[in-house]
Amino acid sequence: MSRIGRKPIAIPAGVDVKIDGQHVTVKGAKSTLELDVHPDISVKQEGAEIIVERPSDDKNHRALHGLTRALINNMVIGVSEGFTKNLEINGVGYRATKQGNKVTFNLGYSHPIEMTEPEGISIDVKDNVISVSGADKQLVGETAAKIRSLRVPDVYKGKGIKYAGEHLIIKEGKTGAKK
Repeated sequence: MSRIGRKPIAIPAGVDVKIDGQHVTVKGAKSTLELDVHPDISVKQEGAEIIVERPSDDKNHRALHGLTRALINNMVIGVSEGFTKNLEINGVGYRATKQGNKVTFNLGYSHPIEMTEPEGISIDVKDNVISVSGADKQLVGETAAKIRSLRVPDVYKGKGIKYAGEHLIIKEGKTGAKK
């Protein structure tokens, strides 16, 4: 059996899980998330645990088993604790400012770039650190990736937007002049 798929998901206090056939709804303090489970996978709630089961050891069933369990677990963690990704802005004159639900980036282009917070996501800007947080793990990662793609770190100087803790490999410049 799948090592991840067979683990039961513990439901913390304050989280309400509703299973209606193949539709799972998780409601907590931060948000409400929903998931439609594949028809071959069965999801049951036993006490304060959610159990995900598969019908056979078919390759597709094994893959869906672990995936479904991970998605439901991320929903439970998201509505109770939430997810956060931090990005850092490096570069002279590069900055971000937030007004209302709009974030304005000045990243060395001829114009500022404006971005509106997606629904369910909050973006905080403090000095040169951008914090993206929300209940939906996929949406948090996708929003952080979109922000990073506005100015990917330069391979020679390291200027741009990078994830906090991301290790950049800086290339060496040209070594000598023509003779």
